[in-house]
Amino acid sequence: MGSKRAILLVMDSFGIGAAPDARHFRQGAGTDVGADTLGHIAEAFMNGSATSPARPLHLPHLCSLGLGQAARLARGRDIDGWDTPVPLLGSHACAAPVGTGKDTPSGHWELAGVPVDFNWSYFPEQPDCFPGALLDDIFHRWGTSGSLGNCHASGTTIIESLGAEHLLTGLPIFYTSADSVFQVACHEEAFGLDRLIALCKTVRESLDNSPWRVGRVIARPFSGGPAGPFRRTSNRKDFAVPPPAPTLLDNVSSAGRDVVAIGKTGDIFAHRGTTVEIRASGHHAIMEQTLLALETCGDGGLIVTNFVDFDAVFGHRRDIAGYGLALEEFDAMLPSLFQSLRQGDLLCITADHGNDPSMHGSDHTREFVPVLFYGPDFAKGIDFGVRHTFADVGQSLARWLDIPPVPTGVAMF
Repeated sequence: MGSKRAILLVMDSFGIGAAPDARHFRQGAGTDVGADTLGHIAEAFMNGSATSPARPLHLPHLCSLGLGQAARLARGRDIDGWDTPVPLLGSHACAAPVGTGKDTPSGHWELAGVPVDFNWSYFPEQPDCFPGALLDDIFHRWGTSGSLGNCHASGTTIIESLGAEHLLTGLPIFYTSADSVFQVACHEEAFGLDRLIALCKTVRESLDNSPWRVGRVIARPFSGGPAGPFRRTSNRKDFAVPPPAPTLLDNVSSAGRDVVAIGKTGDIFAHRGTTVEIRASGHHAIMEQTLLALETCGDGGLIVTNFVDFDAVFGHRRDIAGYGLALEEFDAMLPSLFQSLRQGDLLCITADHGNDPSMHGSDHTREFVPVLFYGPDFAKGIDFGVRHTFADVGQSLARWLDIPPVPTGVAMF
C-alpha cells in the first residue's frame, strides 16, 4: 500500500467558464451559455461593483497551484487583473462534465469515476408542483396529511413566509428548486429534529417507489418565532440515492483503507464507501476538520471534503461580493493545509459544477471546473490540459493510491 494518501477538496459550485454543452442546460428564461463563476466574480471586483474601491480578486495560493492557467484553458483567455505571473507550486487542468446533471450528486459521482448516464426527475415550476399521487403516498406512509408550500422557492424566503403558519398548524413545509430535490423545512424544536428526519426518510421511501427519480431529499430545520425572524440551523441532512456503480470511495474502502468524508460528503454518496463521516458547518470548521483528519488518516487513505457555502450561501443567493470574499477567505486557509501534508500526500482541489452569481435565475451553471494538484513530492508546473470528464480526477487518484481503476476516466499521471 505504501504511504501515499489523497485529499480531495471540492469547492462546491466553483466553475471557471461555460462548458461546451452549456446551451443544453436551462437558466431562468435562458441557458447557461456565458456562465463563468470565477470570471464574473473577478470582473465585478475589478470594476468596483462587488467591492469599493475596485481591486483584483486576491487568490494567491490558488493561483500558485495554477488556477489562472486552468481558467485560461476553460475560457480561452486570461482573468482580468491576473496579469502578474506567480511561481507555480502545483500542477493544473480544467475538466468539463459529461454526466447528464449539473447538480451536486452528479458532479461528485463523476469526480469519483461514475458519471450520471440517466435523467433526473425535476418538479415543474408551477403552483402545487408535487404530484397529488406522490403526496398521497407520503401522507399514507407518514400517517398524517397536509403540507404547506408545495412549490419552487428559496429556502430562506419560504421559511420567512410560512414559518409562522407552520408553527400554528404543525404542517411541514414542502418545496423544491431547479435541482432534482424534495426539500422539507420544519421548526427544529416545535416540530422536532428527529421527527423531521423521520419524515424525510418517509419521503425518500415514497420517491424510491415512484416513477420520480429525484436525487436528494433534504431536511431543512430552522429556528425562531413565533413572530420570527426564522433562520435555518446547521442540522441539515440529505438523503440521496446511491451512485449507480462503485466509486473511488468504494474502491478505497474495499481495499481496507480509510475514507474520511467531511462536510456533506457522506450524504452525497448515500453513506456508501465511507469509513468515517465528520459533519461540520462553515468553511473554517470544515477546514479544521480536514486538518485533523490528516493526523489520523492511515496510509493509502482518502479524505474527501465538501465546502458547501460557496454554493448554498453565495451562489444560489446570487451574492457576488460574498462569494468573492469567501474565495479569498478559503485561499487564506490553504497555507496551513499545505504545511500539514507529508511525503506521499496528494492534494486535489476541484469543484462539482458552477453557480455563477451574476446569472439570472438561481440554478447551478454548467461549467468547466479547475483541477489543481499539489503535494510535497508531486511535480510542479505541469499542464494536464482540458479533460473531457470530471472522472479523470477519480481515475488519477485511484492510480496514485494504487487501487483498482474506477469505471470511467483517464488518469493524468
